[in-house]
Amino acid sequence: MSDFTYNKGDFGTKSSRTGEFNVERTFLMVKPDGVQRRLVGEIIRRFEAKGFTLAALEMVKPTREQAEAHYGVHRGKPFFEGVVSFISSGPVVAMVWEGDDVVALSRKLMGATKPADSTPGTIRGDFANSIEQNLIHGSDSPENAELEISIWFGQ
Repeated sequence: MSDFTYNKGDFGTKSSRTGEFNVERTFLMVKPDGVQRRLVGEIIRRFEAKGFTLAALEMVKPTREQAEAHYGVHRGKPFFEGVVSFISSGPVVAMVWEGDDVVALSRKLMGATKPADSTPGTIRGDFANSIEQNLIHGSDSPENAELEISIWFGQ
């Protein structure tokens, strides 16, 4: 766990569309396969090119406890043990990104969970080879983003 303390409201800029503070935050993680394949820079480049702001980043070897907390919603499912083992098998790059509609737009940049269903031009469409090792995780809602940020960066 890093010394970084994430406080909701520490980050934020005015929305380019509304002029109001309405900037979302999301959690993204380059998984062990993405780190091993040296795709971290390319992945960060794509999010920066989209106009998002990188608010926090840490390379960490996840503990089993972090991995179980992260995938807690899948506890009891047949694939739970596999994803926990995989995510804790090597270093990951945990990140907090912010921007207008960052949660939904990040999911589009990542591509479908199953690489075969991912459009070329997305991260998974261009680089992922299997559903088990699909390079990147991104929060699926602002609420889950806050939970995941707390798991990886503390409160």
